[in-house]
Amino acid sequence: MPALLLSLAAFLSTLGGGLFALRFRRWMHFILSFTAGVLLGVVSFDLLPEVFELGHKLGTDASGGMIALVLGFLLFHGLEKFVLVHHGHEADYASHHHPRVGVLSALALAGHSFMDGVGLGLGFQVSTAAGVAVAVAVIAHDFCDGLNTVGLMLVNRNTDRRSLAMLLLDAIAPILGAAATLAFTVPPRFLMLYLGFFAGFLLYIGASDILPEAHSRAGPRTAGSLIGLTCLGAAFIFVVVRVAG
Repeated sequence: MPALLLSLAAFLSTLGGGLFALRFRRWMHFILSFTAGVLLGVVSFDLLPEVFELGHKLGTDASGGMIALVLGFLLFHGLEKFVLVHHGHEADYASHHHPRVGVLSALALAGHSFMDGVGLGLGFQVSTAAGVAVAVAVIAHDFCDGLNTVGLMLVNRNTDRRSLAMLLLDAIAPILGAAATLAFTVPPRFLMLYLGFFAGFLLYIGASDILPEAHSRAGPRTAGSLIGLTCLGAAFIFVVVRVAG
């Protein structure tokens, strides 16, 4: 029950981040620079250390998780290019701008949010202290998940209505994930593969979609600010993970 209650806070955090992105869309390139750093921070300071820690607990190396990372990266790359080429959008292929690409990216983020909820629920299965620590991390970076979801939808030429629909899906995902843990537990070996796989997804979204778009209109006066915001986003996740741990 505590996991479900705290997943409601994650819902509100995600929703707040998405509405913030809609309200301040004129500053979207600055928002995207920050959220690209957040994704980089999630992969570097949260997901990958967890992969190596699980490998250590299982008495094996983390090569399975790292293979899953490469597969996740390449799978998302392949899906994105298939969407653009299959529908005959050659210009969009070069710019990565197509509504279906935005939806695909948002679905990947929703999948990550679902597993955030699973992690939250599993944390409380270990202990209340562990559950609260996971909840702090999830709630903090779910605000940025909302920013990312709406940002990716808007820059890929989706309507406000469709962006809000994907935001709601992303916001509900942690609740569904936390509720799912009432019925099952995730084997550690599967969890290591999942974390690596989604790290690849998120790494591709941040490096190939968000960062290029954030810098697409950068000039001499703004380039430094954009880079600084990316560093700030990564530093934010570093602090959140350290505090929660």
